Order: sequence, then structure tokens, then C-alpha cells
Amino acid sequence: MKDCFPTPPNNTSSGTNINTMKGASPLLVPFLLLALASSLVSAFDPSPLQDFCVAINEPKDGVFVNGKFCKDPKLVNANDFFKSGLNVPGDVSNHVGSNVTAVSVNELPGLNTLGVALVRIDYAPYGGLNPPHTHPHRTEILVVIEGTLYVGFVTSNADGNRLFAKTLNPGDVFVFPIGMIHFQLNIGKTPAVAFAGLSSQNFGVITIVDTIFGSDPLINPDVPTKAFQLDKNIVEDLQKKFSD
Repeated sequence: MKDCFPTPPNNTSSGTNINTMKGASPLLVPFLLLALASSLVSAFDPSPLQDFCVAINEPKDGVFVNGKFCKDPKLVNANDFFKSGLNVPGDVSNHVGSNVTAVSVNELPGLNTLGVALVRIDYAPYGGLNPPHTHPHRTEILVVIEGTLYVGFVTSNADGNRLFAKTLNPGDVFVFPIGMIHFQLNIGKTPAVAFAGLSSQNFGVITIVDTIFGSDPLINPDVPTKAFQLDKNIVEDLQKKFSD
């Protein structure tokens, strides 16, 4: 159940395109993820009692459901259930070398009350990181499309904070259980791409380092200094970096 941190590959075969995966379409895989995630939603996002409730920002004469007002069903059209652009790579020129393109209810109004969402994650070559984070009370299932990722999650204190980690190649799938802190790191020499389905229309995210060192206002530095057993000057430097 535990893999040691893997040795980076010596060639670029990790960048195999999804088209080599038994002829599957690259954009078919993420929507299969949505179908898998939908089986997890009944205990979390409320189950709809109508065919759909397309979200609108203005109340007008709509009904308020799941934090959104419903568009008049007679005015709903196919575009309310459609979004393009997941074929476009995200910009990974940032300090972590990754980019998450989300398709939640905020980007696709037709997801309202349906209890699922989707993300595309792009990673820069060797070292691109989706840093440790959690989706409170939401499960995530991830599939690698291109590249090689080292992924894992850490269990709760009650379970001894065990690490479950694997090296994933194109076509491999890994699930991050509800609420667990998890991460993905590109260990290949080429860019990597993954898609993930989540069991909520609006899954939210808590990035651990941003929360601890970039809060507003900042946490008293004595707290992370003692919690992480760090020099106080290091903590204050981190707070300056992540609060900018």
C-alpha cells in the first residue's frame, strides 16, 4: 500500500497520448469519471426532485435550490448543459507548476443539484505539483491522460496518518477518499494531464500551505512555529511569501 518515492523515468515514454489507450477518445474519459462520481453523491449533495435546476445568479421568479436560483424550465436550452475548452492546456507558469481548470456549477449552470463536478489538471514537466489539499466531505477520482504522476493521500490521526501512494501512468485511476489530504506530482520529463471527477457540484478546496501560512489575517507565527517545529524566522518568511 506504500510506494517509495519513485525514480524519475529515463525516457519520455511517460508522455504517451491517451489515444494509445485502446483507441479511447481523450475527452471521453473525464465524462466517464462523472458517471462514476455520481454513484457517490446521494449522501452529500441533496438529491434533485425535478429533472434539472439550471442555476442563475439573479432570483427573478426562480426557486432557490442548493445555493442557486433555478432558471425557468421553459427557458432552459442545450447550452445550459454544455461547456467547451477542456482540450486547452492550462497555464502552468506559476510557483507550483500546475493549473486546475474546474467545471463546477459556477462554470456549468446545468450541474446545479446533480452532485458532480469535473476538473482538468495540467502539470509542468518534472516537478509540476498539485500541492497537498483537501475537498471537505467530497470524494475525488482521478485518471491520468498523459505523463507520469506520483499521487497519494494521508489518512486521519485515528488511522495513524498512513500514506497511500502510487505512481500512475496514462490510463491509471486513483481515488482520494472523502476529506483526505492528497496531492499529485509530475515525475516525468514531459508535461502531464489528468482529469478528476468529484462528488459535488461545488466541491471547494483547502490548500494546506495557503491556509496555514497565507491566512487573512495571518496566524500568530508562534502557532505554526511550534506546530511544525520550525525556526520562527522561517515561519515569518513563509507567511510573507504566501500572503503576498
